[in-house]
Amino acid sequence: MQALYSRAVAPFWDVQAGVRQDFREGGENPTHLVLGVQGLAPYWWEVDAAAFLSTEGDLTARVEAEYDQRITQRLILQPRFELEASASDIPELGLGSGLTHVEAGVRLRYEIAREFAPYVGVEWSRDLGDTADLTRALGGDPEHTRVVVGIKAWF
Repeated sequence: MQALYSRAVAPFWDVQAGVRQDFREGGENPTHLVLGVQGLAPYWWEVDAAAFLSTEGDLTARVEAEYDQRITQRLILQPRFELEASASDIPELGLGSGLTHVEAGVRLRYEIAREFAPYVGVEWSRDLGDTADLTRALGGDPEHTRVVVGIKAWF
């Protein structure tokens, strides 16, 4: 869960600051300071980049990008990509240093109203480097493909 303050710093770009609280089963629940930027990159790619500093001193980062390709006025195809990284090994969270995770997917949504749009999609994700090794050591598979269904809503 995140709570962020956002302030416009340039046309189409905001800087964000706040806190993030992780909730994990049977493990630590770290709190993080969050600093990031969010905006509209060239060719209408929506970009969200953030750095997280935990109360334990662990530094991680995430970059997300997505693009809305209109098929009709209401039907939208949205490819999205995400990269995660860690500045150091964090074995208690199953993270190795360097690039830790990559995710790519596509969603198809239907805007019933601009504020309400159900979607269906598919996502592929893979742990990378030392993170993949830690996942394998714990008996997990570092690569997953899944179907996602949800609702995009705002007001």
